[in-house]
This record gives sequence, structure tokens and C-alpha cells, in this order.
Amino acid sequence: MYSSYNHTGRNLNHKSETKQKHEKPKMNAKTKGQSMSWNHEDTKTRRSKITLSSSFLRVFVSSWLLSASLCVFAAEPGKIPTVAVITTEWRTNTHADVIAGRLVEGFTLDGQGEFPKLKLVSAYVDQFSTGDKSRNLAEKHGFKIYDSVAGALTQGTDKLAVDGVIIVAEHGTYPMSPTGQTQFPKRRFWEETIKVFEKSGRVVPVFSDKHVADNWKDCEWIFGQTQRLKIPFMAGSSLPSAWREPATDIKRDQPLKEIVVTSYHTLDAYGFHALEGLQCLAECRKGGETGIKQVRFLEGDAVWQAGERGEFDLKLLDAAVTRFQNHPVPAGKTFREEIKKPSLMQLEYVSGLRASVFTMDGGYGDFAGAWKYADGTADSTLFLLQEDRPFAHFTHLLKGAEQMIHTGKPAWPAERTLLTSGILDAIHISRKESGRVVATPYLNVKYQSGWTWQQPPPMPKGRATE
Repeated sequence: MYSSYNHTGRNLNHKSETKQKHEKPKMNAKTKGQSMSWNHEDTKTRRSKITLSSSFLRVFVSSWLLSASLCVFAAEPGKIPTVAVITTEWRTNTHADVIAGRLVEGFTLDGQGEFPKLKLVSAYVDQFSTGDKSRNLAEKHGFKIYDSVAGALTQGTDKLAVDGVIIVAEHGTYPMSPTGQTQFPKRRFWEETIKVFEKSGRVVPVFSDKHVADNWKDCEWIFGQTQRLKIPFMAGSSLPSAWREPATDIKRDQPLKEIVVTSYHTLDAYGFHALEGLQCLAECRKGGETGIKQVRFLEGDAVWQAGERGEFDLKLLDAAVTRFQNHPVPAGKTFREEIKKPSLMQLEYVSGLRASVFTMDGGYGDFAGAWKYADGTADSTLFLLQEDRPFAHFTHLLKGAEQMIHTGKPAWPAERTLLTSGILDAIHISRKESGRVVATPYLNVKYQSGWTWQQPPPMPKGRATE
């Protein structure tokens, strides 16, 4: 079992697992469309059974003297913290543009209004593609682009010279993994960052946009390093902190029975956002987060068949769909008639909560969620994003990172994104293997979230171009 963590991501309790045994799970349903079987004898499961607790013990034994000697960042009162941006590419409307761009162009990306209380002083850009903006912005706003991660973090010196690091690895030309995820160089960025931290004898907060990594091995390693070196760390999606219509949230500490979330576009890029929206709801339930027992991916007719068998609540799906604004179901049509090629992520939590992410085709483009409590009552909401520039939902994502860089304390739990990253990896494995149920004992992530959703200020006026 994993150690317990508080909402800041600090390890509170380490337990050896040398006596614990895991049986290999077994799936009775081998093809799409069959009922899910939760028999833990799956001889096809090839996932690592190394828990975070045991891996942490190994790194602590070999390096506790080093980690104990590192100083943890503390912001100086009244000082504007300096930051380095480490990114894959920086074009108009890429994540580097709408996150890091706010540091020099303001929250509305037009040089007007409020600016983050952070100063961008250096950057590393892995790929200078056609339409690159970073070099023009650097010349205009006075930050320097270096040819290495270490150069950006040290500003060309021999030690760490910034107060925070923002990693944005979301766009660019990179290979695909065997299961269909883009292999952004997040681990490489982290390895080079950690070398600077260790050489300098101190660490600073690190925010990493979206996934922790595209595979569980790298997720576990990255998260383990943040624990070992006590690096204040956050990651994740803009969806949890975005607007909701209506402005409602899970009733904290109430027992939940089921959650259904809608998604669209690709499983890799947008499915992650849906999982983050799902998890920011699930983590607030009674007992907090206890991890994921197993997952499965379905597509096509098998999705509707699963609903008819009661594997997910079709009424909850309908409740989520009624919240759509970008593409409501036309009068006289049914949602099922409109969606020709759906896909479904099915999750079973260790606690017994079940959850589903329903991905749509046919031009639909709304993230919505519906949930049911143990007493049978239900609620639903739309996760509302700004589809035009300045894409103001990224403002609230950056403000969370800004808060951590000033205080050294994460604004929301990194464990949330550790879990969603691991779920997405397992879902891709299930998809590649024709809908196999994938047991996930390694996703036994426990945490209590102190984060509370709040409706953001009104959305600024959007514009189609810069």
C-alpha cells in the first residue's frame, strides 16, 4: 500500500512492503462488449508492482544525506520571484504561449490589465518550429533563451539562479509510444533540472503543465524525486479550476456512488483533461482518495452495450449532456443517434466508487460531469472553458503555480495528477489490447485534498486573433 500524503505532497509515512504479496489479476472478459469481471487473477497484467513506498525507501537509503542537505525555497517578502520556463516549443496558442506568455503579456495576453507577480528571466526551448514566438518575445521583454535546461536554470552561471521553474511539454514533434501517447521529454527535463538542484544544494518550486509523464515508470520516478528532494511540486490541467455552469461542486465528505464525465477530441490530449475534471470531483468524497483498482477502455457499440448492462449510469450521462452549450443535442434527436463512434474509459476505485469518461465524436465539444451520491441524489455541471484568445482558463492554472512559487506550498495536490497520469497510461494499454481489463495495484494512491473549487471572476471578452 502507498504511504499517506498530505495535500502538499510531503511524504508522511513510509512502510516496507517486503511481506506484502500481490496476486496477478485475471480477466474473464477478453473482448470488447463483454461484461467486466473483477477477478484479480489476470495473468496478462505486465505492470510494475513496485509501489511508491518501496521505491522511495530505496532512493532514501542511497541519498538521504544529499537530500537532507538541500535547502527548500522560501520566498523573500516583497520580492517578485524569478522563473525559468522549460518548454518543447512556443508558437501562437500553444501551451507555452498561453501559460508562459502570460508572464510577459499579462493574463489577457495583450499587455494590458493584471500581470502575474512573477518575473520571467530565462527559458529553454527544445524545438524552434515555424512560427516560433519565443525569440521575438525574449528580445521584446528582456528574458534570455539558453541552449540547455541547465543554462536557463542557472542563467549561465554554475548554480541555480531562479526562484521557480515552469515546465510546459505539450507541443512539438516527438515520437509516439507503443500505446499511442506522445512521448514528450518530461523525464529529460526533470533529470536536467534535478542535476542543477543537487549541484546547487537547494531546490525551488516546479510546476509542470498537464501529465506528470506519458508512462507510469516515468511518473513514479518524477514524483519520487520531488518527494526525495522535498521539491514543492504541482502539475495538471486547467479544467478543475475553470468556470462551472451551474456553479456547483461535490458535497465534501459525502459518500459517492458514481461519476460520469464527457470528453471529446483525442484520448491522449483531451482525455487527460476529462480525467482531471473527474478526479477533482472524486477526491472530495468521504474518506478522500484511495486509488484505482482497475480500468478498461471500450469503443463503438460496446460503449452503449455497457450502458445497457448497467456498467455506467445512462441517466447520469443524459444529465451531463443536458449541460452542453457549445453543441447541444438538436431538437428531435437523441444523443445516442448523434454519437456514432463513442469511446469509454471505465474506472473502478479501490473504495468501490465507479466512474466513466464518455468521449464523443460528431463535432461535440463540451466537458461536463454528473454524479450520484450513495443516497441516490444527483447533480451535474458544465466545465466551461474560453475557446478564444486569451483562453482565460489558463489564467487560473497559472495563478495556482504563482501561489506555489511565492509560498512554497502547492495550491492543489500533485497526487491528483500522478493518479490521472497513471490512469491514462493504463487506459492506453487497455485500448491497445482490445479492451482488456487492466488491474492497477500500482495506482493505490492515497491522499486527502485540501483544495476547494471556487467560481473564477467573470470571463474576459474573447478575440479570435492576437
